Amino acid sequence: MIDEINRYFTNIYFELHPIHQEAISHQSVRILQVVDKKQFVMIRDIAEHLSISHNTASEHVKRLVSNGWLYKKRYEKDQRKVYLHLTELGVTVLKKNTELDEKKLQAALDKLSDKERIQVVKAFQLLNEVTK
Repeated sequence: MIDEINRYFTNIYFELHPIHQEAISHQSVRILQVVDKKQFVMIRDIAEHLSISHNTASEHVKRLVSNGWLYKKRYEKDQRKVYLHLTELGVTVLKKNTELDEKKLQAALDKLSDKERIQVVKAFQLLNEVTK
């Protein structure tokens, strides 16, 4: 069952992913995802999540900041804490590198009945809920 789900998932992503326009590493995409999905992310959180050193995480973050995809902001109540945030451009880059192409997805969904589309959404919703 696991192999089957993974095969379907990778086939769906392969067929429906958008064309990538930015040169971005997998590690950079993962960093953008962490910042997007979690609250109050600092460099140490990136290092822990990716199992890399603080210095390596810091270098990756510097690159993402210089690309205009992330920005840093000091916490007002404790100036020692610096949190990472996505810029609007960072959100766009993240979407292009992690989500399915909306037009391709819509074309695939249009081939399904209303009942089948609801089943697809419910299946993804259910899987999403149990992963948290």
